[in-house]
Amino acid sequence: MKHKTVVLVVEDEALVRMDVVSQLEDEGFVVLEAENADMAIPILEANRNISILFTDIDMPGSMDGLKLCAAVRDRWPPVKIVVTSGHRVVEITDMPDGSVFHAKPYRHRDVIASFRELTALS
Repeated sequence: MKHKTVVLVVEDEALVRMDVVSQLEDEGFVVLEAENADMAIPILEANRNISILFTDIDMPGSMDGLKLCAAVRDRWPPVKIVVTSGHRVVEITDMPDGSVFHAKPYRHRDVIASFRELTALS
């Protein structure tokens, strides 16, 4: 039996986070959630089976989503990274290698397709 892909969703807007979590769970992903990068780090430390980080960029706390991406790439290199923002357009050079960016408002099917592609690569 194939194991389910574990995703960590980091999004400070509760309604957006709930919607994303629901959509991903409907697609068969196991989803953990955090409202900011500071809350995400202990979740990453406690759950070595996280395969994908899905993070917003602009969040309150000591680091934004891009700094979280850099920390994840440094400490957990196998974790795939999907970044989103409604306020910024991010160049691929601003993100760790192999990351994917979706501008808000994104279509859930596009995000799911990215997740499927990233998990197929591992």
